[in-house]
Amino acid sequence: MARLEYRLLDETKNFPLRYYYDNMDATEIAIRFVCDYFVKDGITYERKSCAAEPPTYKIYVQEAQQQDWLENSPPIKANNRRRVELRQYVENAAYFPLIHVFEMTNNIEMLLFLQSDYVYWLGQEWQKSSAEIDEDSKIYVYYAVQASGGL
Repeated sequence: MARLEYRLLDETKNFPLRYYYDNMDATEIAIRFVCDYFVKDGITYERKSCAAEPPTYKIYVQEAQQQDWLENSPPIKANNRRRVELRQYVENAAYFPLIHVFEMTNNIEMLLFLQSDYVYWLGQEWQKSSAEIDEDSKIYVYYAVQASGGL
């Protein structure tokens, strides 16, 4: 088990520690490494970089500049962190429509899903825009646009 730290990307302040998790499974850390956004305590952070200093892993973040549009898409309240919402990303929108909620059976399946550039649902191809972990709602979100063609 390893330690995961979320640090603010501010070199002048020696990268202040915002959050940490001791004894975290490596696959959970890998899942968080692929998330572009992290929501905690009502604040949306954007991932800027990741670092490995085993047994500690770090995600460097900044507060997202467009938090208002991320927060206007009401999440499905979930107690199972192995759920991921597929939401349609629309540039400059105030709301992202929920397309479907996927149930994952394990962390590896979650990691593969969030790393995917494309998701297929009901015959429609969706191209990934970004991924998010929302700790406040205990759910992952896969933002995507309808793809116009093949891979």
